[in-house]
Amino acid sequence: MTVGPLRTEVQGDGVVLLTLDRPDRRNALNAELRDLLADTLTRLATDGSCRVVVLAGRGPTFCAGFDLDEIRAATSIETLFAEADAYHHAVHTFPKPIIAAIQGPAVAGGMDLALMCDMRIAGAGATFGQPQVKAGIPAAFDLVASVVAEPVAREICLTGRIIGATEALGIGLVNRLVEGDDLMEETLALATEVAASPASAAAKAGFLTGQPDLFG
Repeated sequence: MTVGPLRTEVQGDGVVLLTLDRPDRRNALNAELRDLLADTLTRLATDGSCRVVVLAGRGPTFCAGFDLDEIRAATSIETLFAEADAYHHAVHTFPKPIIAAIQGPAVAGGMDLALMCDMRIAGAGATFGQPQVKAGIPAAFDLVASVVAEPVAREICLTGRIIGATEALGIGLVNRLVEGDDLMEETLALATEVAASPASAAAKAGFLTGQPDLFG
């Protein structure tokens, strides 16, 4: 089922695949897509048939972050981020495991989206970074530092440099690196394995208890 720029596919065995579907805009997170993600995750949170969500992006890019047109039109970046509170909260506090399948660039808010997932599986073409800092837009340091070591997080957030898939694996930014064309197959297999575990929901509850309250 596709609603606007978000595709929802029930894979069976408790796995639901959500695909960001704005390939012409590098799957940028405009207000419509953010609201659809928030609404869909809120619904899946209480759907007993869903045990794990896989998050992917259509086309060569996972997600390029917030939509540049909306950034330019916003009265301030703080106002835009405040309007995205419901989206951030829905993803970061989702009570079931989320696994990101990252085939290409995940930058700025797209990297943040990947970091809010419980696991990140990267293809060889995946890249990560906070390049918006070069334009004066701050990075979500606390979120980055919740995944990688603080000195590494400081470098990422201060320099805005782009990190390739191999380096991302080495610094713990991603859990696995998949070569070739098997990224989605391996991610869905992992999701099915996690969904079959009777402890997955309890484990996620523990994660939520211990994670920093970054978005309210």
